[in-house]
Amino acid sequence: MSRFGPDYSVHGDQEVAYRKVGHRRLFTDPDADSAREHFRSKSRKLVSKVTTAKKAVSRLLKDGDYLAVGGFGSNRIPTALLHEIVRQGKNNLGFSGHTATHDLQILAGGKCINRCDIAYVIGLEARGLSPISRKAFEEGEIEATEWTNAALAWRYKAASMGISFIPTRNMFGTDTLKYSAAVQLPCPYTGKNYIALPALYPDLAIIHVHRCDVYGNAQIDGITISDLELARAAKRLIISTERLVPESTIRQRPESTGIPFYLVDAVIEIPYGAYPANMAYEYFSDEEHLGRWLEVERDEEQFRSFLQKNIYDVDNHWEYITLNGGLERMQQLRAEELVYRQKMTEHNPGRG
Repeated sequence: MSRFGPDYSVHGDQEVAYRKVGHRRLFTDPDADSAREHFRSKSRKLVSKVTTAKKAVSRLLKDGDYLAVGGFGSNRIPTALLHEIVRQGKNNLGFSGHTATHDLQILAGGKCINRCDIAYVIGLEARGLSPISRKAFEEGEIEATEWTNAALAWRYKAASMGISFIPTRNMFGTDTLKYSAAVQLPCPYTGKNYIALPALYPDLAIIHVHRCDVYGNAQIDGITISDLELARAAKRLIISTERLVPESTIRQRPESTGIPFYLVDAVIEIPYGAYPANMAYEYFSDEEHLGRWLEVERDEEQFRSFLQKNIYDVDNHWEYITLNGGLERMQQLRAEELVYRQKMTEHNPGRG
């Protein structure tokens, strides 16, 4: 029996006591030293990383890798890159469902993922549930380990700090803890119990931003969610951007450069790259098109035809946009976003 009590195990010669309270599988290696070996090998040369979505996904994402996606729900997600992952038939991927709605819907529809760290998935907020995503979990096509939104954010945080876990009091008293892969540790100072959340080092992260230079110095307007931590946690990182700008433009607002060049492996300029999701200050979400996704998912044959038309039969994101209203529709969504921001300013002076 451990000297720490009957419910605890002792790890190694250092007698670190822990109790396994989560009974699901841990999908990624939290070893900070192992991750550090990879990061040490990344080049920090200031060179152009501009490429295409097709080339970046082919080079940087392998079948079986673990993928994490930036943005939040149906806001500022890298839709163009997600479509390319489906188009290339990437499979057996792990996935971080931190705040996943339309991004999971795309990947589940393409049968790209077989395991998922869950915090928020399947639901597209007030729009409803994704039948295809729900079916994949219910029928066991996707293995699930549960966390909270905060827990997954803190797992990125631990990785970005270069440590293998982070102590929290998150999830105590819930079945989420039971279905996680967390362990319980006594505090070495007070003896009180904490949950140890394992660091999450994705093989690849994909993040869509407002502007970026050719080297990968990227800026996000508005809420960054967990993307700054995710960029530092990921072993490889693809940035898609609304627009490429000169380095001098980036240098005019250095405090806004949340993602520095040395974290980035590829840069792709993709205007409207989050469509049909919302891009704050740029364009509103296409609610009609997102509704169409949910509608066709109710019939598997219709859904397969929908994917064929909108993803497999198009060569790039602009062709997808052209199929769904083209520049005229994008201008309408820009106008909607302007109206929305104006209302926000009127109701919340000082904010917009």
